[in-house]
Amino acid sequence: MDKATVGGLAMGTSLLVLSIMIAPGASFGAFIDYPSMAVVIGGAIAASCIAFPLKTLLQFPRVLRKVLMPNTQDLRPVIAQLVECAEIARRDGVLALENKTQEIEDPFLLLGIQMAVDGTDAELMEKILRSEMEAVAQRHKTGQSLMATLGRYAPAFGMIGTLMGLIIMLGNMDDPEAIGPGMAVALITTLYGAVVSNLLFLPFADKLAFYSKREMEVREIILRGLLSIQEGDNPRVLEQKLKICLPVSERQEEAKAA
Repeated sequence: MDKATVGGLAMGTSLLVLSIMIAPGASFGAFIDYPSMAVVIGGAIAASCIAFPLKTLLQFPRVLRKVLMPNTQDLRPVIAQLVECAEIARRDGVLALENKTQEIEDPFLLLGIQMAVDGTDAELMEKILRSEMEAVAQRHKTGQSLMATLGRYAPAFGMIGTLMGLIIMLGNMDDPEAIGPGMAVALITTLYGAVVSNLLFLPFADKLAFYSKREMEVREIILRGLLSIQEGDNPRVLEQKLKICLPVSERQEEAKAA
């Protein structure tokens, strides 16, 4: 579970609830309007159905899961595994890595090790692995685009709902007492659109972009390590080259531990 995402959602929701509670004369009932919710949420979903194919829309639960429960990799275990593979390859030869494949869980690293064992040319290996990285990045962009599209359409349908409410209100101008409540209901739709967009969908899209960048950084390190292993680089040299990618604070921690 991503603690930052959950914490941000809890904080944003709490601030909204608290502001209603402390506002003079405000009540939660005044901020609940089911037709407005239907216009904003339903409208955003309907527009997304037009913008994306059904296959992409059905991936929404998986994309949302990625936001709340990301499968992120720590760089240090990845580097340690690459160094271990380099030591085996240097001591026993690249073919000895075939016995290591059963222990490798990362499919990207496993693909590279298998190609190295099969004697794939370094240039071809890099081309294949980079194509794999590009395919993954493209899938990530689709998920980001889906969230960003929902975040873009929600405020628009909030405004549409407000205009609908104003039209209904102006049609009943003969009742002055209904003007105030009618205006409030009309504005609620805009509020819903702004909240749904800026507290949910757009932040979700930004979080997906962050995790995508992080994953591409890890895969770039794996690619460099695999090419170095195939070239027969010294494991200690490989370790130093890859540790350059670690944040300064983590490198300092390792230096102190050593």
